[in-house]
Amino acid sequence: MAIDLTEGKPFPVILRFSLPVIGGNLFQLFYTLADTIIVGQTIGENALAAVGATTVFVYFILCFIQGLTNGFSIVLAQSIGGRRIAEARRSIAASICISAVFTLIITAVTCIFTPEIISLMKVPPEIAEDAAAYLFVVLAGTGATVLYNLISNILRALGDSRMPLVFLVFSSILNVILDIVFIVPFGMGVGGAALATVISQLLSALLSIAAGVRKYSLLRLGRNDWRIGKKDLWNNLRLGTVMGFQMSVMCIGQLVMQASVNRLGTEAIAGYTAATKVDQLSVLVNNAFITAIAAYVAQNYGAGAVERIRKGVWSALILTEITDVLMIIITLLLQPFVVPMFVTGASPAVYEYARGFFTVTLPFYPVLGLLCVYRTSVQSMGNSWAPFTACMVELAARCSASILLGAAFGYAGIVFSSPLAWMGADAIVIPVYAAMMRKMKRTLPSGRTEVYPH
Repeated sequence: MAIDLTEGKPFPVILRFSLPVIGGNLFQLFYTLADTIIVGQTIGENALAAVGATTVFVYFILCFIQGLTNGFSIVLAQSIGGRRIAEARRSIAASICISAVFTLIITAVTCIFTPEIISLMKVPPEIAEDAAAYLFVVLAGTGATVLYNLISNILRALGDSRMPLVFLVFSSILNVILDIVFIVPFGMGVGGAALATVISQLLSALLSIAAGVRKYSLLRLGRNDWRIGKKDLWNNLRLGTVMGFQMSVMCIGQLVMQASVNRLGTEAIAGYTAATKVDQLSVLVNNAFITAIAAYVAQNYGAGAVERIRKGVWSALILTEITDVLMIIITLLLQPFVVPMFVTGASPAVYEYARGFFTVTLPFYPVLGLLCVYRTSVQSMGNSWAPFTACMVELAARCSASILLGAAFGYAGIVFSSPLAWMGADAIVIPVYAAMMRKMKRTLPSGRTEVYPH
């Protein structure tokens, strides 16, 4: 019914689970880059800046959706690890209902207030119209994003990281084709690029659901499974909303950073956008290990396997840090080609802004790796307050640093706010993880199946 992550040596189990997720995330980056490259090469520098100026807000919404559905998957994985199948079915039903409500709220509110969002983001007037068009289409397609993330995280909670990869590859290829069709012959501009992404993601989600229901009997919900109790709703709502809000709060800091960059003008936005698109390579690879360790820790927490959790977290940390070092090397090699990849005939200032981003950010990739592993591990054991506190520290660091350091040191000060935020969050989640492991080793005997924290 599900792939058991509570058996086998932790290192190969996590690696096998991670590799398809890494592949999927790289394809996700591929079609995100395709949007940006096609827009920059076919429409121009201003169009690239228009997409870049709104990217952080789109990421803000995506962060909430990912956090929400990740929380649902942790509750589901804990039930699976404890072999409580009826509870797992009700958990899936509860997550579907909660997702539907949040989809309606997010879509309605953000689409209505798109002009106000553009104004709040301090988007330069010369690109405001394109930015609004791109943002509205993406926000109108929120349902597709929720559906895709929900089914993907359900499948990963079941221990299946391959199926989401298959349909993400399909989505990526379709997205590139639709990008070209909508932008070049149809002349739909940046709105066409946004529409291509929404359609591709929706089809990928629907195909994933069809294949998942066929393969896993757990997903074939019956009438009794929809008799959701207060506990089922509360467990999913509590962890899902906390993680969604937590990830969104982190993005608020990035919104402040983007607004600070927007004030520097179109050249700064274009250079920053090009650099951050390549920076996503590291972020998405780290996210693959986050996905793997979340499913692994949650299932083993449900099974009461404390020592197995410790070994798995250490294995994930080794994998993450090795990968982060490789990402630094790859990014350094790609750096001269970053701006030309996105913009033809860019000004020297655009190159300088992109180079400045990498100079400040790259040395701190391993610090981000520590945060990804330990924060996810703490969350997957049911602790929501420590990661939330850490994200508030990140928010404070990003906002204050991007404003204060930006005023003192300019662009470099704005960019440095991210590494500063990572270090502050690490100082919270790493000691909390160590304390939780010591406490669990004393109080949680091997084989215990009660998993919901009180």
